[in-house]
Parts: sequence; structure tokens; C-alpha cells
Amino acid sequence: MKICELFQTKKTVCSFEIFPPKPTTPIQTVYETLDALKHLNPDYISVTYGAGGSQSKRTVEIAGLIKNKYGVEPLAHLTALYQTEQSVLDFASELKQNGIDNVLALRGDRAPDTKPAGVFHYANELVAFLKKHTDLNIVGAGYPEGHFESESIQKDIEHLAKKVDAGVSHINTQLFFDNADFYRFIERIRKAGIRVPVQAGIMPIIRKQQIDRIVSLSGAKIPAGLARIFAKFSDHPDALQSAGIAYATAQIVDLLSQDVDGIHLYIMNKPEVAKKIRENICTLF
Repeated sequence: MKICELFQTKKTVCSFEIFPPKPTTPIQTVYETLDALKHLNPDYISVTYGAGGSQSKRTVEIAGLIKNKYGVEPLAHLTALYQTEQSVLDFASELKQNGIDNVLALRGDRAPDTKPAGVFHYANELVAFLKKHTDLNIVGAGYPEGHFESESIQKDIEHLAKKVDAGVSHINTQLFFDNADFYRFIERIRKAGIRVPVQAGIMPIIRKQQIDRIVSLSGAKIPAGLARIFAKFSDHPDALQSAGIAYATAQIVDLLSQDVDGIHLYIMNKPEVAKKIRENICTLF
């Protein structure tokens, strides 16, 4: 099933994102996560893809498990920088062999010890190639606060428009902690003529180790209310987890009140977090 069809039949699409285990870890370790997530009835589950093209085999393998063992629609990530045309075709072929219809096309982070292939420089080029050579449903990424490498938010929206024009059917956003940034993003892209559905990316901060890492990788700003939570509870793991889930829940409730197209939860392979949030908002769906 192509994920784009969900937005035609559902008021709000709900999905989770997981990542493959490390190469040295048995893939069976992800089964427990998937067992728990299946019972939460997500519309789909996305599977990330390592920097520099690493773990692509595991991305396909886990996406195949999600589809064929757990009966949930998967979304497999694919990054552009380190791909050749043939490697993209091979990846697409593996997806189809596993019954997978959906791919998230990204530029990808730069790996310090790996040289880009020099074929696809931006996500929109990968989108256009996939659109021309496959029948996959293609999803793109959006950045409510602007991509940290972009010279301006306006330029970032222009890049997003190129991805949509090339064939992206819906947008998943980078995580954000201030809903006002998301609403401004929606207003800007609609003014720019981008009409595809947009899922809001939400990440509950539940561990002290996440705080600096997430901010440095995503460029997301920390609102005063969330900063107070960090200051108060960062040395109290149980309290921080509860507070982080409560903050994410409040974000989602507000987004649902504004008829958001979808919620995409970055759960860091923590199904208990997804379960708690789903319980918090179950009557709203």
C-alpha cells in the first residue's frame, strides 16, 4: 500500500520511526520493539538508514519484517549523497521484492570518512530519479526551523518545493519543540504553493543524553518551558521521562486541535514511550 493513500481516507495519520540495531547486534533485538509497536496500530513505521549509506541491508530487512511479519506498512529511508544510479535501482528492487511501496528520499548526513559518490547532490535529484525509474511512493523531509545548512528559511522552502515538484507525495518534518515554528512553516509552504500533506515530527526527550545530541544534530531550538524541564529533572531519569512524555503529549494535543495531517513520532526504539503517548491521546483519534 502506498502511504499517500492514507491521507485520502484518514483525518490524522500516525506513524513511528525506528532505527536498525548496530551491525554487531543481532537483528532479532528489534523484534521486541516491533512486537510492542504493532499493538499500537500505527498507520506505518519508518526505518532509518545509516550515515554514508551504512546499514542499508538492515533497513530493507527490517522494513520487510514490518510488512511481512507484522502486517504494518513500512517506510524505508534512502540517502542520496553516497548512492550511484545502480545502487538506487538495486535498493528499489530489494524493496519491491519485499513488497515495500514507500521510500523516504533524503540527501543524508555527510560521513567524515566516506567520500560522496558525486551522482546525487540533493534530495530532489534522488526523488526525480526514483520517480522516473520506479513506481515507489516517495516521501520527503521538511524543516520547520529551516535546515541548519540552508542560508535562509526561504531558500529551504524553495528546496522543499523542488522535492515536491520532483515527485514527493507527502512531507515528514524534522523534530521541533515549539508548535509555533510548525504553524509558521505550514503557512510559508502553503504560500509557496506546496499542497501535499505534512506530518509533524515529534520526539519526546526522555534521557539526559538526548538533550545536547538532539539539539546539535537537528538544530532545533529549546523553548523556555522545555529548558525548565531539563533544568529541573535532568538528573532524575524517571521524572525526566515522565516530563518529556508529558511535554510531547501537550504538543500533539495542540497539533490535533489544529487538524494536523499527521503525527510522526521519533521514539528511539523505545516502544514504551510510544505506548504511553498513544494512551494519553487515544480518545483524540
